Amino acid sequence: MIIREFRPQDLKVVLKIERDSFMDPYPAHLLRDIYNLGAGFLVAQEDGKVVGFIIFWIRFEDEGHIISLAVDKDYRRRGVGAALVMTAISIFEKFHIKNIKLEVRARNKGAIKFYRALGFSEEKILENYYEDGEDAVVMRMDLQPDSLHGHEYRPV
Repeated sequence: MIIREFRPQDLKVVLKIERDSFMDPYPAHLLRDIYNLGAGFLVAQEDGKVVGFIIFWIRFEDEGHIISLAVDKDYRRRGVGAALVMTAISIFEKFHIKNIKLEVRARNKGAIKFYRALGFSEEKILENYYEDGEDAVVMRMDLQPDSLHGHEYRPV
């Protein structure tokens, strides 16, 4: 598996993964806009096929934000998501980001457990965050110098 920067020709596959993964997927034009704005946009590729992606950016001077992470259903639980997150974290560290935040649906226990295994913790609840009224859990990871050293992802 390789992790590389998103290319516009990846959009069709990324959209399919997005639609298969989320109840309220981002539309193509928004993904294109995020890419054009210069957000971090990486894909995981295995045997020439895009099998996952992560979108992230620096929201404030010292805060990173993971916007979206999704993996093709046939490639889940194989370390693809963890590899994408860890790559994003290493990029954030190069920019001296102090913490990373993300939102996840409150009922998505699998995602919460996944992010906990990577070192994130729950920070707070955002009530009625999603269009359907569901709450979001804000998760946070504080980065220290060399924070990845000694941290090992344990699959859930």
